[in-house]
Amino acid sequence: MNTPTKHTRNQKTVFVLSVALLAFVLAACGNLREQPKFNKAYDASPLFETAARELDPNAVPIGFARQDLHLSYGLTASGDYATGFPFEVTLEDIEEGRRLFEGYCAMCHGYGGYGDGVVALKGYPEPAPASFHIDRLVDAPEGYYFDVITNGQGQMLDYSARVRENDRWLIIAYIRALQTSQSVPLDSLPEDLQANFSNEEQMP
Repeated sequence: MNTPTKHTRNQKTVFVLSVALLAFVLAACGNLREQPKFNKAYDASPLFETAARELDPNAVPIGFARQDLHLSYGLTASGDYATGFPFEVTLEDIEEGRRLFEGYCAMCHGYGGYGDGVVALKGYPEPAPASFHIDRLVDAPEGYYFDVITNGQGQMLDYSARVRENDRWLIIAYIRALQTSQSVPLDSLPEDLQANFSNEEQMP
C-alpha cells in the first residue's frame, strides 16, 4: 500500500485552499453586483442623509494649508490685523507693487491714492473710494489692507482670485510708499532733493 508523501499532501492542501478562495471570491463578486447603490450624488441616504457627505467648512485641500497667518491672512496668532510685512520689502518689490497697483487699483483709487481714479470720477463706485492719505487709513495696519484686498469691502470686490497672495503684499508696500511720499517732512529728505523742491517753489 502506497503511503502519501509529504509533497502529495501539500498539493492537496493547496488545491483545497485554492477552491475555497475561488468560491469566496465568486460569492463576493455576486454580493457586489447585487448590492444597493446610489445613482445620483444626492440621493437620500439613511446614514448621511444624502449619498454625498457635505464637506467640513474648515476642510482644506491637500497642499493648500496656510500655516503662516501673517503671510496668508494678514493676521496675528490672536486674530488681530498684523502690523508690518511678512517678508523684507525691497525697492524692486515696491516697483513691482507700483505696476500691480496701476493695473488693478488705480482706475478707482487714482494713481496717487486719493480715490480719484477715472472710474470713480465717472460716478462708480458710489461712494467713491476713500483717500489712502486720511488718518484712518494711514494708521491702519498692513493686515487690514491685506484683508480688504482678499475679501473686498463695501463696493470693492474681492481680488483673491485676481491678485496672488504675495502680490497683495507688494501692492500694500506701494500704498505705504504713496502715503509716505505725501507726508514726509521736507527737512528729512536728502539735501539734493530738498534743493529740488526749493527750486520748484521759486519757479514763476
